[in-house]
Amino acid sequence: MALVAGLVSVRLVTVASRDAIRDTLADQADVVAAQLSDVRVAAPRVTQILSGQGIDVVRRGTDGGIAGGGQQAVRAARRAGLGQVTAARPLHGSATVGGVVLLVEGRALDNGGAVALVREAEHSASVGRRLVGNVILALAIGMAVAVVAGLLLARLLARPLRRTAEVAVGMSHGRRDLRVPPEGPKELVEVGESLNALADALARSEARQREFLLSVSHELRTPLTAVRGFAESLADGVVTGDEVVEVGQTMEREAARLDGLVSDLLDLARLGADDFRLDVTEVDLTVLIAEAAQVWESRCAAAGVVLQVDSPPRPVTVRSDPRRLRQVVDGLMSNAVRATPAGAPVVLALYDYDGLFAVLQVRDGGPGLSEEDYRLAFERGVLHSRYQGVRPVGTGIGLALVHGLVTRLGGWVDAGPAHEGGARFSVRLLKSVRKDLG
Repeated sequence: MALVAGLVSVRLVTVASRDAIRDTLADQADVVAAQLSDVRVAAPRVTQILSGQGIDVVRRGTDGGIAGGGQQAVRAARRAGLGQVTAARPLHGSATVGGVVLLVEGRALDNGGAVALVREAEHSASVGRRLVGNVILALAIGMAVAVVAGLLLARLLARPLRRTAEVAVGMSHGRRDLRVPPEGPKELVEVGESLNALADALARSEARQREFLLSVSHELRTPLTAVRGFAESLADGVVTGDEVVEVGQTMEREAARLDGLVSDLLDLARLGADDFRLDVTEVDLTVLIAEAAQVWESRCAAAGVVLQVDSPPRPVTVRSDPRRLRQVVDGLMSNAVRATPAGAPVVLALYDYDGLFAVLQVRDGGPGLSEEDYRLAFERGVLHSRYQGVRPVGTGIGLALVHGLVTRLGGWVDAGPAHEGGARFSVRLLKSVRKDLG
């Protein structure tokens, strides 16, 4: 860029210097024409002064003859058109004589004659060359300073950049204890702080993943241990007679529990995939709530929990996947029943808001959550790790799966305190048709 700017500057200086000298010659021609029109001014004196500046004075007489100055100047004036100069038509031209370019400025005199000032263009070019030389010298100095400054700046930036790159490479190999020291220019400091924040976020995320895997492993081991123990009892003949039926039923329940856990894990893993299947159709949420309540009524009774259903008498229709919606309701109900003590209520509700959207809601009378827990409720395994050993907890998968399913269905889910004293989980579904859902 500096080189291009320098070349452009050289060209501009050359053109500007020639134009400046031509303008000066034109001004001198105006002055000389005015002086020579005055009979009191001695023409030889004017010619002598201009000759000292490298300018020849050529005159055209009233008879049309052209004389004065040197032969070269006379020929240049004639070729440039001094013979056609009038008061309304001054001469601004040039002519080449003997390989030399001469600038010619002609003006008419009051007596009917004319005068021309002739000057070699090479003289103006020499002035231009001096200016160009000065520009080139300044450009060279500027480039030298720029090179030195660039080298110093490169050395200044290279050290913190190398350290930042080393930390990034370490992070790519699994190191989470590396941090970039805050040094260097402001931009590099900001990059380092961003990389440090990324390292902190990765460390937290990986810690949560480890906790989640531990909790899932524990949940998987529990039914597997039960199934294995009863299977060994049957194989060893320890269980006989009427006990076989009871043991078989227990093994079936534990296997179903294990199958449900594995299915939830698979669904959670597939949520982000493009081939995650959604069978979209018109769904009457009133019917879906009634069917879910019929199933959960017996489960709530077994847990000593009071189930309350709040649903409008008219159909509330949305376009969605009924199986996935039922999976969402069952996940929220399972979480609510587990957290609610005996005698407290669990509310399964449906609300229709002016035909724009519908809200599925599950509320419980349990201990509830803190404000921070409500914000983190749908993050995988967070509530499980916080409340394990304090209150009944699930696998840490259910609420994360609910959030993922609702999002894929084009809805929103949030958590907050309930009127019943516990937690409230609300799923909002738009009633307009979503093109991406079919």
